[in-house]
Amino acid sequence: MRNPKISIIIPTYNRADLLPQAIDSVLKQTYRNWETMIVDDGSTDETEKVVKKYRDSRIHYIAHQSNLGSSSARNTGIKKTKGQFIAFLDSDDEWLSEKLACQMQVFKNKSNHCGVVYTGGYMVKNNKEILAKSVEINLNNFYEKILFKNIVGSSTVLIKRECFDKVGLYDVSLINYQDWDMWIRISKYYQFILVNLPLIKYHIHPDQLSENLAGIIEARKRILFKHRNELKKRRFVYSHHYYRIGNLSCLLGEIEEGRKFISQGISIYPYHLKYYLSLFLSLFGSSFYKFSIQKAKALLKL
Repeated sequence: MRNPKISIIIPTYNRADLLPQAIDSVLKQTYRNWETMIVDDGSTDETEKVVKKYRDSRIHYIAHQSNLGSSSARNTGIKKTKGQFIAFLDSDDEWLSEKLACQMQVFKNKSNHCGVVYTGGYMVKNNKEILAKSVEINLNNFYEKILFKNIVGSSTVLIKRECFDKVGLYDVSLINYQDWDMWIRISKYYQFILVNLPLIKYHIHPDQLSENLAGIIEARKRILFKHRNELKKRRFVYSHHYYRIGNLSCLLGEIEEGRKFISQGISIYPYHLKYYLSLFLSLFGSSFYKFSIQKAKALLKL
């Protein structure tokens, strides 16, 4: 444990213009014992040429023949690397130079029950940095928190390799929320510890998968089904998943589908006023629902 190797996995697809920023942030790390596997998930741009310009022997490149999705790319990276610890860096994000060093220090100071150390970060949009919310939580309560919602970004984590030996690889059936599913699975057996410092930069841009509302709804349904046995033990959390799917469906214009899920959420936990309000707003159609939700969010920010 004095100086263990970290395997850094960068999955990428047609981001040759953004990838150097991510790679350069790895090269600037003060923690030096690492290897980086760049997994090209079937890119049709200049990704390979960009990577080949780097002469550092710790940087490796592997390509999928076709686009298989980020879960498959991460799984390939896990299988092809050897480090005792694994870190993921999305190809449109970047790390601050002390990121890995800070995380390794936590692992050296904590018990063997710690499986993941994650950090805070900045959101970068239109070249403006906004400090992302990162709140210290009770470690004994992490599993409950992560069942409710995802609070860990994929580019923030440093993970013991043994966690994947215990819970398996990423679920390739999930187009969105692959990381959330993984955190749920790992946190059932291991502690997550937060370094409450902004040590990464998330770059926000239009082509991100998270902008696909239909894909998000489908992924949330899969999360609900996959973890339903654990969720059923927690009525409020279980109902929240139904409500979120219903709310997003209404925003997408699928009013009847949305109303069905919101109603199910109410039947599971009938004590939340927001659920009834959303169900009422859905009676007036998709356009009115979207307008009302947007106004409510604007008022809450005042």
